[in-house]
Amino acid sequence: MPGDGRRSGPPHRSQRSLPSLIRFLVWIGILGGLGYGAMVALVTYVEPEQREMSQTVPASKFTK
Repeated sequence: MPGDGRRSGPPHRSQRSLPSLIRFLVWIGILGGLGYGAMVALVTYVEPEQREMSQTVPASKFTK
C-alpha cells in the first residue's frame, strides 16, 4: 500500500559502504601501521641497559 512506510525491492545499502574484503584489508593496514609505529617508538625512546653476564659451562660440553 502506498504511504504505509514499507519499501519494495532489495534492502537499502548506503552509497558509502565498502565491500567486506576492502574493509578487512583497511583494518589490517591500520593495525599493521599501529604495530609498526609502536616498534619505531620502542626503538627510538627505549635504551637497553648493559650489564655483565657470566655463565658456567659444564666440562662435559668440551669433551665430545
